[in-house]
Amino acid sequence: MPHLKRIHCPTPSDDSAFPFSLPFVASLVEREITSSILFLVGENGSGKSSLLESIAIASKRISVGDSALDQDPTLAEIRPLAQSLRLGWSKRTGKGFFLRAEDFFNFIRRNKEMEKTFDGYIEHFKDDARVRGYMEGNKRAINARYGRDLNDFSHGEGFLEFAKSRVHPGGLYLIDEPEAALSPQRQLAFALFIFEMAQQGCQFIIASHSPIILSVPQAEIWRFDEFGLETVSYEQLEHVSFTRNFLQAPERYWRQLTQED
Repeated sequence: MPHLKRIHCPTPSDDSAFPFSLPFVASLVEREITSSILFLVGENGSGKSSLLESIAIASKRISVGDSALDQDPTLAEIRPLAQSLRLGWSKRTGKGFFLRAEDFFNFIRRNKEMEKTFDGYIEHFKDDARVRGYMEGNKRAINARYGRDLNDFSHGEGFLEFAKSRVHPGGLYLIDEPEAALSPQRQLAFALFIFEMAQQGCQFIIASHSPIILSVPQAEIWRFDEFGLETVSYEQLEHVSFTRNFLQAPERYWRQLTQED
């Protein structure tokens, strides 16, 4: 059973201004979530990331990015929608996080900067065994969670290791376009991981374009378009039909794209 089971947004007094002008907002008068894995699917600009961000703010998720969600300047425009949302819970949870693909790369950068800082202290206090040992311990602690330095992993490996170390049963996890960091094989590994963790009490709400990630069994899918949002099956997704048709005959698409008038 999903922890977050209902999203309600009262009809705004003014729906002409962003973000209330986004078509999906009218579909949130009362929206039930029926699966522990919910995918948000749609073209760029359809509002899926805006909804994900507003849920993250309203549910008080921890951000993996550079700033806390209530301080992140990139979320300023979406905060009015977040403040309007009313969330219904089967069991409220404070566990979990909000993660965008770019946030993961910023996380890696911050870890590297921290390691350099500790290296500087270690060199400066090389003659003080107590201080040097303390700094060396802090440096080791950064990587102990992942087995080794995340910088030693490829982006895809690092993203998966990060997820496996930070996702715990009972949490609500909001992730925006994880495929940006993952090869097709890693996308399938990530899909299997969230499927297994959902069976252990996790809930995921994920915005994605990836037909591989979207294929997780028993997932609920909300499709965003110019008319709002609706619940659809995997086979109804244009992302799926387009990818399937393209892979069956890519030369046909290229003939159309390069055809002279």
